[in-house]
Amino acid sequence: MAEAGTGFLEQLKSCIVWSWTYLWTLWFFIMLFLVYILRVPLKINDNLTTVSMFLNTLTPKFYVALTGTSSLISGLILVSSRYINITLQIDFIIQNGISECKVWRNPLNLFRGAEYNRYTWVTGREPLTYYDMNLSAQDHQTFFTCDTDHLRPADAIMQKAWRERNPQARISAAHEALELNDLLCFSLCPLPLVLSLGTTEKSLVPSSLCATAYILLAEEEATTIVEAEKLFKQALKAGEGCYRRSQQLQHHGAQYEAQHRRDTNVLVYIKRRLAMCARKLGRTREAVKMMRDLMKEFPLLSMFNIHENLLEALLELQAYADVQAVLAKYDDISLPKSATICYTAALLKARAVSDKFSPEAASRRGLSTAEMNAVEAIHRAVEFNPHVPKYLLEMKSLILPPEHILKRGDSEAIAYAFFHLQHWKRVEGALNLLHCTWEGTFRMIPYPLEKGHLFYPYPICTETADRELLPSFHEVSVYPKKELPFFILFTAGLCSFTAMLALLTHQFPELMGVFAKAFLSTLFAPLNFVMEKVESILPSSLWHQLTRI
Repeated sequence: MAEAGTGFLEQLKSCIVWSWTYLWTLWFFIMLFLVYILRVPLKINDNLTTVSMFLNTLTPKFYVALTGTSSLISGLILVSSRYINITLQIDFIIQNGISECKVWRNPLNLFRGAEYNRYTWVTGREPLTYYDMNLSAQDHQTFFTCDTDHLRPADAIMQKAWRERNPQARISAAHEALELNDLLCFSLCPLPLVLSLGTTEKSLVPSSLCATAYILLAEEEATTIVEAEKLFKQALKAGEGCYRRSQQLQHHGAQYEAQHRRDTNVLVYIKRRLAMCARKLGRTREAVKMMRDLMKEFPLLSMFNIHENLLEALLELQAYADVQAVLAKYDDISLPKSATICYTAALLKARAVSDKFSPEAASRRGLSTAEMNAVEAIHRAVEFNPHVPKYLLEMKSLILPPEHILKRGDSEAIAYAFFHLQHWKRVEGALNLLHCTWEGTFRMIPYPLEKGHLFYPYPICTETADRELLPSFHEVSVYPKKELPFFILFTAGLCSFTAMLALLTHQFPELMGVFAKAFLSTLFAPLNFVMEKVESILPSSLWHQLTRI
């Protein structure tokens, strides 16, 4: 019953908003009708004659000078206002925007071969932009290469493969690196032993120098998650061997240290992707254990944001106490925030009250302490990224998340909602609480580009970066809606209108004089009508005394 009443009120509100949109048209026709009905009492014809006599005494030069002067003044006001507006925006970008518009690697990014390419095969659409893939290529070159790669033939091939734009060329280079590395490995074994090995036994010979080749094949050639996991397990064997050797030699010089840093990045990447494969294949507890072990083994490598993978897996297990423990460590004022951190904290607080929350009851008795905490957590999350609620409430359609995201941008909202929408649906009433409260955030920060409430002001450059990261078929969410100040719009319209009047008056002085007479007579007609009515109502002696005063 309450839901039916709420739906009726929403429909009534939408009807009122729609009617007010077109009410000015009705008012215009009513005014025309009144002027036509009252044309005799208003003495429109007489007033037109009087005004025309006055206007005939004015020369066309007067109109040209008047409109030209007003046009010049309006133009100066428009230019100065626009200059001030642009200057303020540039200053704001310099002070607040640049640091906030850094692009981050998506910690939950999908597999190109097993997920992105399958989407392309089915829909014919490219889910990744060139800018996004170019950023990934730069990441691969940073994480998976070092200055000593040219000393090892297989790594030299992979160094070129990461720079290659053509996917098939990259895959071919990875196979070439594996074949070359196999030849080197077998060349170190006695010839009779190599000849005695079968195909299965040869596959067990460790290719310790080609972990990155297996990574590339797992990411781009494997068409299923099962195939990708097999390739990552082979990469893990090779990566662990490289890591152990470089760990022993890391203190022998700068080149050895750089190689050890590269081998560390490769090993961490492989283990994280293996944990993600286990999560996608339904082995969630195994994935959680792998992520926890990885975070303990490499606590300083925070650039991969493994804790966000861990939070998603724990939410799948509904281990909310463990989720709270992870948030207690990473939801700190000194650490960078993300949509995953803020919205997961909001989900946990909403979970405590959402099953019994009712907007009608809350409006009658007020919010309890727990409900107030949940609402404040939602407001905090919405202030950090205002694009997320529309995806969680399914007001906008989701697409595959990009490989890179912009914090507080539409790309981050897509990446979060793509993986966490199911967790919000699983908590009874959580989406209802979000629906009832999320728009209240915007009343707390009416000017988000100038001043924030709990975070820095919202960066102005998110729209441009998101358009580069997201495919063209997606409608990018923009916050806040860009609207020019009313003063600038008014001066622009006044400048254009007066310039047009000046031109028309110069070309058609007589015709413009007639139009001016008609306009002024119509403008002063209601005032004359009111004065006549006042004269007819008031005594003549009183009116005479007032005029003398």
